[in-house]
Amino acid sequence: MEIEIVGKIGSMALIRKEDNDVNYNILARLGDELRPGMVWVSSGATEIGRVDYMRRRRAELDEDMQDAKTDYAAQGQAILMANYRQFIRPEYSVRQVLVEHQHFNDPEKREHIRRLLLRAAGQDAIPIINYNDPVSGEENRKMELAYLRGMGADIVECVDNDETAAVIARLLHAKMLVILTSTDGIYENADDPSTLVRSVTASTPDGLRAKLDALRRSCHGASRAGANGMLAKLRYITEPAERGTTIIIGSAKYRLSDLISGVAPHTRIGLL
Repeated sequence: MEIEIVGKIGSMALIRKEDNDVNYNILARLGDELRPGMVWVSSGATEIGRVDYMRRRRAELDEDMQDAKTDYAAQGQAILMANYRQFIRPEYSVRQVLVEHQHFNDPEKREHIRRLLLRAAGQDAIPIINYNDPVSGEENRKMELAYLRGMGADIVECVDNDETAAVIARLLHAKMLVILTSTDGIYENADDPSTLVRSVTASTPDGLRAKLDALRRSCHGASRAGANGMLAKLRYITEPAERGTTIIIGSAKYRLSDLISGVAPHTRIGLL
């Protein structure tokens, strides 16, 4: 069965920052729209774990930052999956898939994951994927990646779920990759909503790459947080876009179907 959509939602889109709580409205709306034939990459475990810990203990963890992230992710992962199971239609199965960088840098492991995700589409199941932060220490990860680079391997890190989603879209030859964020898409100027880039298209892969390279340069002057996030997205999505996957980047406040149909504002990237 073909994979129609690989999707990804960012951590900040799943949190009501002003209330320091989970955004259940977004999870409920998203869960209602997920279907077999979709593969969903979800950030949020670390932030949701932090929110849950603070609600119970009235304080944040007093640990080294990396240790705290590990502990929050372990606490938040169960809550994240419980919410997807609650809001996805009961006739569909929900399957948790926790991945690490080595799963995509090893051909046998990569093929194992590819077949797992393809089978789900034909079994009325929806895979929910997240990077396995609790068991992947930063120092070990750096050493493993450095070794692979030293061997001349073409590697992926996948610590950023934008990269994970792009790698999976490429692996499955997905028709569409939808990235849900806290903004309406990519802006030439992060401080000016009127500069939303509505589409980036070309008739050839080389032409599309050139346009995306130009867009990355124009985004350089944005605020640090916004620029880093969008510049990373543009870097990760370039290869699947060149291979024929249509990319949609838009706000999680809109319905998935409205972004795909073009009713809601977004940035669309792809070959003509």
